[in-house]
Amino acid sequence: MSETMNLVVPPSRRRIAGGQKTVRTRIGRAVLYILLIAAAAAMLTPFFWMIMSSLKDANSVFSVPVRWLPEVFVWQNYVDIWTRSDIVTWIRNTLILSVSVTLLQVITGSFAAYGFSRIRFPGRDALFLLYVATIAVPWQSYMIPQFIMLSNAGLTNTLWSIIFLQTFGAFGVFLMKQFYETIPEDLSEAGRLDGLSEYGIWWRIMVPLSVPAVASLSLLTFVNTWNDYLGPLIYLRDSSLWTMQLGLQNFVANLYDVDYGVLFAGLTISVLPIAVVFLLGQRFFVEGIATSGMKG
Repeated sequence: MSETMNLVVPPSRRRIAGGQKTVRTRIGRAVLYILLIAAAAAMLTPFFWMIMSSLKDANSVFSVPVRWLPEVFVWQNYVDIWTRSDIVTWIRNTLILSVSVTLLQVITGSFAAYGFSRIRFPGRDALFLLYVATIAVPWQSYMIPQFIMLSNAGLTNTLWSIIFLQTFGAFGVFLMKQFYETIPEDLSEAGRLDGLSEYGIWWRIMVPLSVPAVASLSLLTFVNTWNDYLGPLIYLRDSSLWTMQLGLQNFVANLYDVDYGVLFAGLTISVLPIAVVFLLGQRFFVEGIATSGMKG
């Protein structure tokens, strides 16, 4: 039927129709690019304003009308935040917590996900559903019992309290399980035939094949731990244990006259590690998120 219609329609008309379709496709693509650029600009504008504010003097940060670019670049703000605060200690504590929690969540999350995806036992699906359902429970609803438990264990006012709180994460188990299900089960069977234990299959087969999912989980966990404010506020009372978020808040609270240029310099420094981690792992992050919901 289509061949008959092609014979009836003159070649010139077919070329015109094809050209119109090409023009519409190009216009639609151009509109899409414009919308994406506008959305990206809207998301990046606060970061640009933060960086520019970190190079202004205290009186120019909230000037009216808004000055997007400083008249004079005050690089002294970055020197002041290093000399007038204990930012080195804050960065060290935040790195310790972020790296430790990320490693533990990747290990525990991937190991538990292997059990839920590859090992069959009674009540497996119900237990997994119950475990994942804890994502919907807000932490504020059970943080008081947690605090009492950690206080009785003598772990408050230590970095261990934050590490133990976030060692396990239901989201990490869910993400890794979804990715494991894209890996053919024949590989696990081949490993068993070769004499590997379940631990060996997980470590030598599943983990190397799940690099995108591991990178996604690592990035999300690192960013979440780095930006955590409520946890350190509750458990870390000693100033030598403060993280970046808690330290900057107390730095502002203790100033009689807030120098917002210095404050924004500290905020810019706090964002840099996250930006670097994301830029280095964005390819694996996108790949891991895109493939974690697919069935193999």
